[in-house]
Amino acid sequence: MLQPVLPLIDRVLVMTVEPGFGGQSFMPEMLPKIAELVDMARVAGTDLEIAVDGGIKVDTAGSVIDAGATALISGTGVFNFTDGIEAGIKALRSAGS
Repeated sequence: MLQPVLPLIDRVLVMTVEPGFGGQSFMPEMLPKIAELVDMARVAGTDLEIAVDGGIKVDTAGSVIDAGATALISGTGVFNFTDGIEAGIKALRSAGS
């Protein structure tokens, strides 16, 4: 479905929760879809940004990045981090290292 328009778009947002409200649990069954997008972009020869939103926390960021995400969107994972927002951002950034 996306294949024909991939050369025309810069970014795809993959939701890894049911949209509607914050604080939901990450849906790991979306990881293969992220990897599939990476493959589709490679075949199309496009530099596609793959952003992922939903349940992104320190413990989920690594698997999302490993699947091919290039941008992470985190709300609760940062704002409710036990050591504060700055520490949450720092921890999230290092989770992908």
